[in-house]
Amino acid sequence: MYIKLGGKILLMTKRIYNFNPGPATLPLPVLIKAQSEFLNFNDTGMSVMEISHRSKQFEAIIFEAEDRLKKLLQIGDDYRVLFLQGGASTQFSMIPLNILTSGKEANFVLTGSFAEKAYKEAAMIGDVHVAATAEDSNYNYIPTIDKYKLSENPAYLHITTNNTIFGTQFKEYPNYSDVPVIADMSSDILSKPIDANKFALIYAGAQKNLGPSGVTIVVIHKSLIEASDKSLPTMQRYDIMAKNDSLYNTPPTFSIYLVNLVLEWIIEQGGLSAMELHNEEKASYIYNAIDTSNDFYKGHALPEYRSTMNITFTLNNKDLEASFISKAAERGLIGIKGHRSVGGMRASVYNAMSKEGCRALADFMIEFQKTNS
Repeated sequence: MYIKLGGKILLMTKRIYNFNPGPATLPLPVLIKAQSEFLNFNDTGMSVMEISHRSKQFEAIIFEAEDRLKKLLQIGDDYRVLFLQGGASTQFSMIPLNILTSGKEANFVLTGSFAEKAYKEAAMIGDVHVAATAEDSNYNYIPTIDKYKLSENPAYLHITTNNTIFGTQFKEYPNYSDVPVIADMSSDILSKPIDANKFALIYAGAQKNLGPSGVTIVVIHKSLIEASDKSLPTMQRYDIMAKNDSLYNTPPTFSIYLVNLVLEWIIEQGGLSAMELHNEEKASYIYNAIDTSNDFYKGHALPEYRSTMNITFTLNNKDLEASFISKAAERGLIGIKGHRSVGGMRASVYNAMSKEGCRALADFMIEFQKTNS
């Protein structure tokens, strides 16, 4: 494999196509640039992992990452971008701790296992309410906004925009003038243009679409920062994290550095509109293999709610599943075993997954069907 970087043609060792749901594949140019800077970042004579988070060199990285993300989301100075630890799962409790006040309820749209987890964590902290759910059909669809039933005094509405296990994705987002909308976008952030100004808070674990594991991105409106509970322990307060530019304690510096490189890569690809076209095209290869298989393969998600990030499907003959996974791995297609909640297969095709990888999987699916029909 060859790749062009900085005008040079570099020979790469063989790489497989990684369909794991996370940590997931990263853009190859990002990995190569990180490799080239690994021992000596920006002529400091140190690795980026060695420089102080209090240094001007690292401050430049984290401020540039915040600026790039805000530009991609087209949000202004009324938002902050925080780089936190603990994964998206820590936000399941940090959000209600900061925002769920007495006498109000946290509202949830339940569309999968991570939405359920967020709901259960909030229930340990305060009053919660299910505004809508797709549990009745094993989460193979997204409830339409007109079916939402908010509680009497909602503190906020929480949604999970893409469901990695079940392969569904929101195609439109709720918008209320008097109820903050909060979104877990861990698995589809920056995969397409959105109106980020509709959201009071967006959060995402980086390890699917933004970078490596270790850092969680929180995009938060300043009104929520100001309203956050001041009686909380320091590390759980959004206002403290914002006031200190995510540098109150030592952050995951290398992860933030890589997120910044991924953001640069997305901008170089043409931004979110280009990402959307890229993602729709490559997902279509695999969905076409499913839809033209005469039920040899069957998608879990209803077609109108299909995710472009996580493609879930089963084989009509379950006895073939082990062989499918084994032979796919022989072709360099790994990480496609589905979650036990759905079974079958799951191909995670985040921004960094190439069209070539998706075509390779689709071609394998067609060949496997012919061999086993």
